[in-house]
Amino acid sequence: MLDRSKLHVRFAGGMQRAGALVPRRYTLTHSDRTGDLFLTIGPEYDRQALGGMQVRLERDEVLGEWIRGDEGPRLELRMAAQGGLPLFGTGSVRRRIFLRHRPLVLAAIRYGDRAFAAAHPELEQAPVVARFRWRDRRDDCEAWGRWGDW
Repeated sequence: MLDRSKLHVRFAGGMQRAGALVPRRYTLTHSDRTGDLFLTIGPEYDRQALGGMQVRLERDEVLGEWIRGDEGPRLELRMAAQGGLPLFGTGSVRRRIFLRHRPLVLAAIRYGDRAFAAAHPELEQAPVVARFRWRDRRDDCEAWGRWGDW
């Protein structure tokens, strides 16, 4: 469940709250110590947030991006199934952790970018696709429902 008081949202690179679909990228990180979530919404990923020590060690960030595909727009989320130090879990364990936290991740992005969601009701049926990266460069993909589900 999303604790809205723990979500810190920053709009970067001139990104408008109810602006254009693309380029629109999300960088979601968190603090294990405080439980706070940090969401940056911008035309590029937040490289500064991705350079933090916890993020570099664990590689448990979620990167999202709106994409205009042949079948319409979709939100793609990317996560490292194998990343960081091995002591933070095997690929299958990490993937299960991401799946368990899927409602929190999507609620944080949806709530953090609520003005955009309200300005683009046509995206309610847009698919959300999760991509898991593996060290061997494999890229598993699965459907996580529709944008409007969250």
